[in-house]
Amino acid sequence: MDPRYPIGKFELPKDVTPALRQAAIVDIAATPAKVRAAVAGLSDAQLDTPYREGGWTVRQVVHHIADSHMNAYVRCRLALTETQPTMKPYEQEAWANLEDARSAPVEVSLKLIEPLHERWVRLLRSVKAEDYARTLLHPDTRQKSGLAVVHLLLAREHHTAHITRLREQKGW
Repeated sequence: MDPRYPIGKFELPKDVTPALRQAAIVDIAATPAKVRAAVAGLSDAQLDTPYREGGWTVRQVVHHIADSHMNAYVRCRLALTETQPTMKPYEQEAWANLEDARSAPVEVSLKLIEPLHERWVRLLRSVKAEDYARTLLHPDTRQKSGLAVVHLLLAREHHTAHITRLREQKGW
């Protein structure tokens, strides 16, 4: 198994049903508690342990979750309010290597994702089925990504699995 994809690579289902969208909303709502549980009781040394060789530390993963989910939330709002907006990509590796992602207490990002997810879930529960066809345009690839892709991709939260797998491997 490739440790970068502890739950496998994302594959968009052929049919994104209302039930699948609702299940993803439930997963997104549960993410803050799952991340908090994944890091509960870890020492600073454990938080500064990479989840794989050459990978980010647990601390960086937690801060990445906040960064990634803030960007996804904004992308959802843009897709719902503009006609095929161009998404703003960001350099995830560079963000993960900024000082705050390398050293800030994880509690900072844990506190950030809780209200973020509350707003995001409220928004997603209000989205009409036809709005899931709305798209964003990637500026580099010129590919369109539907709102359903953003929604389902973030619901699967493989980042939490990076942490829980490391804890299993290390016996933490």
